Amino acid sequence: MENIFTDEYFMKKALQEAELSFEKDEIPVGAVVVINNRIIAKTHNLTELLNDVTAHAEMQAITASANFLGGKYLTNCTIYVTIEPCQMCAGALYWSQISKLVYGARDENRGFIKMGTQLHPKTILVGGVLENECGALMTEFFKSKR
Repeated sequence: MENIFTDEYFMKKALQEAELSFEKDEIPVGAVVVINNRIIAKTHNLTELLNDVTAHAEMQAITASANFLGGKYLTNCTIYVTIEPCQMCAGALYWSQISKLVYGARDENRGFIKMGTQLHPKTILVGGVLENECGALMTEFFKSKR
């Protein structure tokens, strides 16, 4: 039997969250956190709604996951994010000791890779999952703002 729980499967769930963010006129970034093929958090950007620059999808996902698990460390968890995290979110992911980070499209200007922010040494990094779909949503959002 084929495993349906692939990186693409969970990135589609993160994209659904990003679409919710788009509908709320938030920068369309979505995130889901998974442990043992079970989604324990699904979130999207809420910076405008909450008037909080730290209310990124990843930050919301870290908090929700830690609450669900009853502890601050997200070992054995994977986070799926539609856009490469910024350095703030990458720093929080470092401290959470997340086991795996999967992102869709790169953020060439503000992503953590360009900024030189490091992930936890044990964190596995996978990029480019559904990159075109994730990038297209972001492009559509910013075109509508111009």
